[in-house]
Amino acid sequence: MERSLRAARVATYVYFILCGTLMGAWVVHIPAIEDRVGISHATLGGLLVLLGLGAFIGMQVAGRLTDRLGTRIVVPAGGILCGAALVLPGLARDPWTLAGALLVFGFCNGCLDVSMNAHAVHVEKAYGRPVMSGFHATFSVGGVLASLVGAGAASAGLDPAAGMAAMGAVGIVIALASARALLPAAPAAPAAESPGSGESSEAPPVVEPHRTAGRVRLLAVLALMVMLCEGAANDWSALHMKDVLGAPAGTAAFAYGTFAAAMTVGRLLADRFVARFGSLAILRHGAATAAVGITLVALGPWTWAAFTGWALFGLGLSGCVPQLFSAAGHADPAAAGANVSRVAGLGYVGMLAGPAVIGWLTHLVALDHALVLLTLLCATTAVGARVLRTGSDNIRESEMARIGH
Repeated sequence: MERSLRAARVATYVYFILCGTLMGAWVVHIPAIEDRVGISHATLGGLLVLLGLGAFIGMQVAGRLTDRLGTRIVVPAGGILCGAALVLPGLARDPWTLAGALLVFGFCNGCLDVSMNAHAVHVEKAYGRPVMSGFHATFSVGGVLASLVGAGAASAGLDPAAGMAAMGAVGIVIALASARALLPAAPAAPAAESPGSGESSEAPPVVEPHRTAGRVRLLAVLALMVMLCEGAANDWSALHMKDVLGAPAGTAAFAYGTFAAAMTVGRLLADRFVARFGSLAILRHGAATAAVGITLVALGPWTWAAFTGWALFGLGLSGCVPQLFSAAGHADPAAAGANVSRVAGLGYVGMLAGPAVIGWLTHLVALDHALVLLTLLCATTAVGARVLRTGSDNIRESEMARIGH
């Protein structure tokens, strides 16, 4: 069992990398596809809404299928569909075909995203200690791989459709090869011992449907706020450095790099801190750290202050989303897929809305003042972190901390 559990964990890492790579393959080819289709930035922005819409629908469908059929079927199916759909944007020749391609690709990506997160919850439950943040860190690794491969393909003069088809084909092979290592079903949680008794608890905590549904809705709202902050950083970090602080374009580009690097490092380390201090502390203090960081960005008049702020912002946010996804999956093991899909779906809406919300605010106030909205969202998340405190979570975190030591 130990060997099969390790294999399942490795397979989960592979699927997270695969998801990040396939999405990254689309992102790195956006300029070439935009030029070939002959659309403006504004039109592309509207078409990207369809990508998000497709992903949202895919998440809801896959969440229910995951609970009904199991992650061992839905995860590889999502990987195969996502790999096959990757070539579609590369084949688009006009805005209409690109719109359809993005809708389908978004749907397939959403299926893979939710099902692999549901499986990650199962793996975390079987391990009896936090491992979710590490999975999310490897998603970023996939984006780096895609950028390297995409740069090489562009340098070689490879057509976007050919490059995306090749990466999609490799993705399909990887999805098929990794399927057998996945867990066949949601495992039972490791038995928690009563303090000082040496005996296992006789029954798992009773799941109250109405209370669970309300809790999942609160988790989804927190995910919306956190991922809105993340989406805003993706699109506005470099522009803030250039337009507000007057940094050269080359220097400004490092603003996003600082944020992304801090987030990746934070996720690589977060599981250890969750095991020691609990998910509530990570969400609360992480959101508070992010609030301090983005406030420093918004109010600091120096370039070094902005870099420090973006680093704190990325570091603070890094552990928040994994804790929310994990809590949703553990809220009701029988409905882990559906609950994760609700939290991830609303969070994804926030990710897409973040750049637009800040852009709209810049019509009313200066960009640096608009970023204060992110401070308020992070502070609200820190206060709302108490939603993670439930009786079952306290038992689970105590057991995770015990095993982690």
